[in-house]
This record gives sequence, C-alpha cells and structure tokens, in this order.
Amino acid sequence: MSTEPADRVREFALRHRAAAGAVWLLVLLLGGVAAVAGLGRLDQSFTASGGPGHRANQAVHERYGNGAAVAPLVAVVTWPAGTDVRARATGERLAEALAGSAGRGARTVSYADTGDEGFLGADGRTVYALVYPGAGEPDLAGLAAVEETAGSLRAGLRSALPEARTGVTGVLPLQHDSALAGPGAAALVAKAACAVGLLVLLALAFRSALGVLAPLLLAAVTSVGALVLVETVAGFTGVSFVVVYLVPVTALVVAVHRWAQPPGAGARSAVTGGAAGAAAFAVLALFPVSFLRSIGIAGAAVCLVGIATSLTLVPVLRSVVPRPAARGARPARNVFAVPRPLAAAGLVLLVLLAGAATQLRVGNPEARALVESGPSLDGLERLGAAGVPSGVLNPLEVLVPEDADAEAVAARAARVPGVLLAAAPEAAGWRRSGTALVVVVPVAEPMTAAGAGTVAALRSAFAGSDVLVGGSGVVDPDLVEGVYGLLPYAVPLAALAAFGVLVRRTRAPGAAARSVCGALLAAGVSAGGLVVVWQWGPADTGAVTGWVPLVVGAFAFCVSLERSTASAAGGPGRAGPVAAGAGALAVLAVGIGPQVELALLVSGFAMGAVGDALAGRARVRPEAGRWSVHRNATRLV
Repeated sequence: MSTEPADRVREFALRHRAAAGAVWLLVLLLGGVAAVAGLGRLDQSFTASGGPGHRANQAVHERYGNGAAVAPLVAVVTWPAGTDVRARATGERLAEALAGSAGRGARTVSYADTGDEGFLGADGRTVYALVYPGAGEPDLAGLAAVEETAGSLRAGLRSALPEARTGVTGVLPLQHDSALAGPGAAALVAKAACAVGLLVLLALAFRSALGVLAPLLLAAVTSVGALVLVETVAGFTGVSFVVVYLVPVTALVVAVHRWAQPPGAGARSAVTGGAAGAAAFAVLALFPVSFLRSIGIAGAAVCLVGIATSLTLVPVLRSVVPRPAARGARPARNVFAVPRPLAAAGLVLLVLLAGAATQLRVGNPEARALVESGPSLDGLERLGAAGVPSGVLNPLEVLVPEDADAEAVAARAARVPGVLLAAAPEAAGWRRSGTALVVVVPVAEPMTAAGAGTVAALRSAFAGSDVLVGGSGVVDPDLVEGVYGLLPYAVPLAALAAFGVLVRRTRAPGAAARSVCGALLAAGVSAGGLVVVWQWGPADTGAVTGWVPLVVGAFAFCVSLERSTASAAGGPGRAGPVAAGAGALAVLAVGIGPQVELALLVSGFAMGAVGDALAGRARVRPEAGRWSVHRNATRLV
C-alpha cells in the first residue's frame, strides 16, 4: 500500500467504492436541491462595491425607497408639429399621463416640474421625462418590477396622449428587449453545433460513451458541492450572484482535465494544483469588497471540492469506465507540439493581448450596443434624432442633507463641466424628512471617459460637504475605484500565495514561478481578448460589464494553474487542449445569442480557456516527473 496521503485516500475510496459513489450521488441529488433553494441567499444586486457612490445610493434608497442604483425609465414624447412644448397645458398633460401610468410611489421629473430646457429636444417637438418606479431595487426581482412598469408606462402614455408619438426607453428596457429577442436561426444552429462539438470532442478524447459522461458527471458533482459551500458561507457574509457563472464553467474545465490524467500521479497533481488555487482564492476572499470576496469564496470552494472528487470520485468512476487501450509500447507523440519559432511568436502575441487588458474600460456597454431592434431602441433613436444625448439614461441623484438649500446645490451642479441639466423638483417624492434630491443629467454615459470625468468633477464640487452623489451614473466609476483599484494589491498577494504552495509542494521555485506567471498571463489574455473583441471590434460596446473581467480572469487563473501543474507532473499533452475546447464549446452552446452582457461573459470564458491552452503549447514542456508531487499533498488542504 502507498504511503502517500493522496494515494491512501484514493485506495480507501476504491475499497469502499459503493459507499463513496453513494455519498457523491447524494451530494449531486440532495445538494442540487439545496443549491437551487439557496440561490436566494446570494446578493443579486451586481452593484455592490463599497465605494462612496454605493454608500450614497444606500442612503437614497433608505429615505426614498426607489431610484439610487436603479437607472430610471425615460419616457419620450414627440408632439405633433405646431404644438408648443413649453406651454403650461402641454406640460400638465404629460405630467398627468405620467402620474396615471407610472404606478404607485413613482418619482417623475420633466420640463413641467422644473422649467429646465434640458428636458426638451432640439427639434422643438420632443420632450422626455425621467421616471423612477416605486418598486425597484438593484436585484433580479426589483429589475423585473421595473420592466413591468415600463410596459404599463408605454400603454398608459399611448392611451393618454393619442395624438403624440410616445415611447419608453432606458438601460433596463434596452436590456429587456435584448433578452426577449432570443437567438435567431443562425444562432440556434451555432448553439447546436457547439453542443454536438462538445460531445464529439469528448468522444474522440476518451473513446467511449461512459468516458464522455464521466467528466460531465464529475463537473456536475463539483459544481453542486461548491455551490452548497458558497451558499452556506453566504449565510454569514455577503456573496454576489456572479459566482453562479464562475463555479460551473470552472468545474467543467477542471473535471475534463483531471479525467484525462493518469491515475495516481494525476490525483497527486490535482491536490497540488487545487491547493495552490485554493490558497490564491482565499487571499481574494479576505478583501472587504463584495466582488473580490465572492470570487475568492467561490474559487476556493471549487478547488477544495475538486480535490475531494479527484481523490474519491475519480478513482471510483475509473473502476467502472475502462480506459482506452494503449497504442503500443512507445510513448505517444505529442501532436500538439509546435515549432519553437512559431511558439515564440504565439507567446509574444499572447503577451500583447494581455497588454490590451490595460485599456479595459469598465462599465455597462453603451446604450446603442445593447439591442438591435425593439421599442426601447426606437425611443433611444428618437432622443438622439432630437439632439438629446444618451447620458440621460444614467442620471445622478444628489442627496441634499437637512437644512441645506437644494436649489443652490442644483445651481452649483449645473455649472460642472459635462452636466446637461441639474434640477431640484419640489414635488413630495423629491423632498422627504427635511432632505431633498437633486437630479443631475450628464451629457455622456458614465462608462465613457467624458462621463467618468463628469462624475469625478461633480464629486469634487461637493467634496468636504454632507452632500452625497449617487444614482445609476455612479455605479460604473464606483466599481473602478472600489474594486479595480484594489487589484494591484490583490493580484500579487494571490499569486504569491499560489507560488508559496507550489514551492512548498514541489521544491522547484523556477517551475512554480513559471506556472504562476502563466496563470497571470492567462487572466490577462482573457481580459485583453474582451477589449479587442468588444471594445475595439465590430461590436464596439465602448465598455465591458464591470464584473465580467473579474469572473473570467479568476476562471483563467484557476484552469491555468491546473493545466501547468498536471503538465509539469507528466500529464498528457492533450489534456489541456481537450479541456479548453470542452469549456469553450460548452459556454458557447449556452451563451450564443443577442444578449450583449451574456455574450461578453461566455466569450470571455472561451478566450480564457483557449488562450491558456495556446500559452501552454507555446512554452517548452517540462520533462515528465520534473516536479516532485508525491510529498504530503493532502496536508496543504
């Protein structure tokens, strides 16, 4: 019997294979039910950053119950030619129509409330109003309520103003229309082709039906077990819903990779790679910022559950699923090897691609890129045709404290460069408990350089006072400052933790450094790929949804550590490309479609997986057995 702890655990599982299989089956079934039921524990806001804008939005929501981080609906009305849009009667008709269709508790503001001509289009016929629905928080249920309000608002305006051309647009309606569009025929064919390609790839790699199902089962068990752990932790601290995307994709790629490894050495290298990944993610979990903490908790859970399945479930499945027969006594030729000049050129290309990540612009994609057709796009285009800038979709809300002059605050905000208008409505919905809200409409959307500059200038204008700057327009700049501002500290510390585990385990500092650097390169490639494809490419979204690069970067880092650890321990060269291809095909099969944010996410996953596989082929492969992975592996967990 082996004296290596990993081998002893594996042999124990084989001796009790029926019990081990039953335990993991219960984890899959009962854990699956528990994981679905526990999704409500996760923070579904997608906006928490801990920055000053987040705190301002919390204060706004506590006092007024709506608005804050939730972007308002924008009602667009184009009156018939000859209508005096400045006339009091015209404004009152619009105000009455809004009050009758916006729903209970809604806050509205327009030209009729403020007299500010920033609410009027340059064509002399188009006016717009901002509508903050009474029900609506920055979570999935709250956003659904806003979408319902958009439908009732459209119908109400159409009925109340039959002679005018009316519409409703906004960030949320644009995203909703994108989701309703669904994939077209070409996209459905592509999704089906990716799903079939995934099965064909696994069949060619493992050459049996059970060999195809085994890694998928392993991925499912790992995903369920990790989600149960994450949701358990969520009962004690906030965990963002974004982990729901990170866990299954990471589990799939790792499962396929580990299924391709030989017994024994594969299990021990899995412990080493998993422990290194868990250490890195544990460092992220220590940062007091929701997204980093959530990614750290989820990544560590995947790594730890992955170690457990590698030591127990994988040997049990191997005892049931026969391995393909060896093709002769000669070592298999590495069909994925590439000439050194080509490998060097590929490595330079990957480094340049990672360098593109420095140009990442964080934020929701610009409004024009969210949807290709639909009623919300019609409203947006009519605003643009009337000369109204798209910054109106993400206004700012300035919370004025008690005993302060709201009109003076509005006048000061209006003088900030990049502000289209600033108004202090006197309606009851904008004044509460001695405080007041001032609405500030920027010219540019907040994810653009000009929009971010406007937010920064507005904050500077009220620095040192009790005035708080919130609203949907601060979410993106806040994410940059509150989360991405910590990455220069979080990433090196996480990399150092992984390096420490690898050095302790392998006694090979040089190889450990190459693995960690390769993992950092893979994370950079995934973010740089998003920049090249989406910011600079034909899609031209202008920005990348803030949490997406964090999730895909964590995924790429984890799977890269897994690949390099197994490769250095003598794993088969085909394992990395097979796992990368499986991951890419799986996410594309799920995510191909018109939803821009989902497309950003799945393309990032695909580029992270494929980029790491290419980076692995571009490096000179270490000799088999170069790392000593046989010493006290399980003590690291």
